[in-house]
Amino acid sequence: MKPLVLTDIEGTTSSISFVKDVLFPYAHRALPGFVAEHGQRPEVRRWLDAVAEETGAADDAAIVRLLQQWIDQDRKHTALKALQGLIWQAGYQSRDFTAHIYPDVAPKLQQWHQEGIALAVYSSGSVAAQKLFFGNSDAGDLLPLFSAYFDTETGHKREATSYARIAQALKRAPADVLFLSDVVEELDAAREAGMRTCLLDRPADYPTPRQGSACNGHPRVQSFAEITP
Repeated sequence: MKPLVLTDIEGTTSSISFVKDVLFPYAHRALPGFVAEHGQRPEVRRWLDAVAEETGAADDAAIVRLLQQWIDQDRKHTALKALQGLIWQAGYQSRDFTAHIYPDVAPKLQQWHQEGIALAVYSSGSVAAQKLFFGNSDAGDLLPLFSAYFDTETGHKREATSYARIAQALKRAPADVLFLSDVVEELDAAREAGMRTCLLDRPADYPTPRQGSACNGHPRVQSFAEITP
């Protein structure tokens, strides 16, 4: 059986700056109007109520303020990620932006797909946001290349159990999966679960190269062009 490539997004397929400088500010600005207009839709209400239950926020205005604080803090909260995904959907549909993809990524993903190597995504962004991202990328619609998507509902990205669950869901032995990420601690967790790993150390995101002990034993590349599954 051919290997499977499991990839992170931010800092791996795409620049960290796109998320921080485009997506996060867009969601921050749009949140009050979005909640006012769509707050009673079941798929929105579910997450607003979850935040209220967890934090004790008294009303939607308080929930919105809290969510905006979480955006500023880059908090990896499942409810926030889900709501951001719904907001970004409107932004993509109106073509306010397209998702940044490094130039070396799409050709390699297409090559692997043509070679029969399965592709999957594991990101802290919601599955809905992941699909929006790859469906509206600078390189066009890349959704057909991927067979599975995983987010923090599967588990935290720095816990080995999350990667074990992903391998099980993919019906693959962990050793058959190559996980790509720019975060060493995530790669550590994947390796602990038995997956193979590769550290993306892109100069645009990490101007000071991470080498030697900073890689903690993970193979290091600067581009998808250097990766062999």
